Amino acid sequence: MTKVFAIDVARCNGCYNCQLACKDEHAGNDWSPYAKPQPMTGHFWVKVEEHVCGTIPKVKIHYISRLCNHCEKAACMESCGGAAIFRREDGLVVIDPQKCTGCKACQTACPYDAIYFNEKLNICQKCTGCAHLLDHGSKLPRCVEACSTGAMRFGEESELADLVLGASVLTPETGLRPKVFYRNIPGQFIAGTLYDPLEKEAVIGAKCRLNSGAKVWETTTDNYGDFWFKDLPVGVFDLVIAAPGFEIKPFYGLRTSECVNLGDVPLEKK
Repeated sequence: MTKVFAIDVARCNGCYNCQLACKDEHAGNDWSPYAKPQPMTGHFWVKVEEHVCGTIPKVKIHYISRLCNHCEKAACMESCGGAAIFRREDGLVVIDPQKCTGCKACQTACPYDAIYFNEKLNICQKCTGCAHLLDHGSKLPRCVEACSTGAMRFGEESELADLVLGASVLTPETGLRPKVFYRNIPGQFIAGTLYDPLEKEAVIGAKCRLNSGAKVWETTTDNYGDFWFKDLPVGVFDLVIAAPGFEIKPFYGLRTSECVNLGDVPLEKK
């Protein structure tokens, strides 16, 4: 019996309800023995991060809700010399506020920056999966309950198997096997607008061919002269643009470490 979170980034509209609900549930509320009160400021046991990609007018925005990943191989548990961190039968990883000595070893070990230090209480704190609610009849943590778009789901891993299959996790290279799964995290993009500088018109239907090694992507410009290559991996790309009556326009060595907006691209008449 293992609980997991499944988050569909494509359905998240950045309303911050999950972050606010977590704060409302835990700030100033003592849920011992599960958790001591979360401070009013500084702690975000669920934190919504805004990711802005590209430059005006070719801009895409998505949001990532970050929380404790309740890892199967939790680095925080291994680092805790006082055995204050334990895994429940449902898989949720919890810091025992009575046993925590405030040494911050778990905070240093966590690769997700999901553990916070409460200076007033001298203890480390994080998302508990709202274990205090689950143990008293609730089926959902407050963050999931407050998600108005259904972007956040919570339940048994077996029950959410369709959502977990093919989903990605954050920092998979750590090998910690996190239990927060993300779907539809956008990749990078290369975009631009083609126009005829003599006629001062958009170039419609131009063929745009992108390649990185042996892999090829193709698209055509729309009625506004715009082209988009979306969900690209980080890498180096070559782009060749061809339109009837115009010279070939190449771009070499485009790097997608960040999204690429080529802006307004003039084409030269043959």
